[in-house]
Amino acid sequence: MKTRIPLTPDPFWPDVIKIAIAECQEPLVPVSLAPAPLQVYPAYYKMGIPNAVPECHVRTGVYQRLLQAAQALPAGISLLLLDSWRPYGVQQYLYDTLYNALETRLPNKGAAELEQMTREFVSLPSTRADAPSPHLTGGSVDVTLVDRQGLMLDMGTQFDEASAWSHTHAFEEIAAPGVREIEVINNRRLLYGVMTAAGFTNLPSEWWHYDFGNQLWAWYSGADRAIYGATQLDSLENRWRREVEKYSVD
Repeated sequence: MKTRIPLTPDPFWPDVIKIAIAECQEPLVPVSLAPAPLQVYPAYYKMGIPNAVPECHVRTGVYQRLLQAAQALPAGISLLLLDSWRPYGVQQYLYDTLYNALETRLPNKGAAELEQMTREFVSLPSTRADAPSPHLTGGSVDVTLVDRQGLMLDMGTQFDEASAWSHTHAFEEIAAPGVREIEVINNRRLLYGVMTAAGFTNLPSEWWHYDFGNQLWAWYSGADRAIYGATQLDSLENRWRREVEKYSVD
């Protein structure tokens, strides 16, 4: 069996957002043109989430590391990118949706406890220069594995499932795993192994979420600063405007 996934504590967000950001200005690049075995399926766009974009964009350094992780997989297995950079509106929608669902299901919980439970699976929406939501930086990715037929491997829970079993380490705690549990354990270990070997860190509450370059990555990797802050897609309109400005006359 592959190397056991370690039990890692959840991030302590008040300290995470204190980590300095030295923005390196790497651009966002689309991933859909990547060679196999790296594939893309923009899950939130396909689900019709408001403001979701029809492409997965990541920083250049993240793109290179995704390729490295994908190429380290066994033959017939591909790395599937489900989400990466996301607009603020998508982050807000995901946060509000989970918060409201928890509030409905747990009416006796106070606002502070509901926020803590929500943040276990969705980061607080933020465009603050010193504390951006991880996915707004282009350094966070949500990934899984697929077989040669394009079918997702069994990871124990669905992508984005707000469940205790979604914690990356959860199935490692089963004392006597059955056949299906062993398959899940091996699949998670395979994903964790190639992603961490490529330089990513994992968010412990989500087997699918990995980071590079942002504050969450710095927190788990021990880096003294992050290199990615909040960023935006460079629209065609903005690029044309810059070209026009080159030829402007005072």
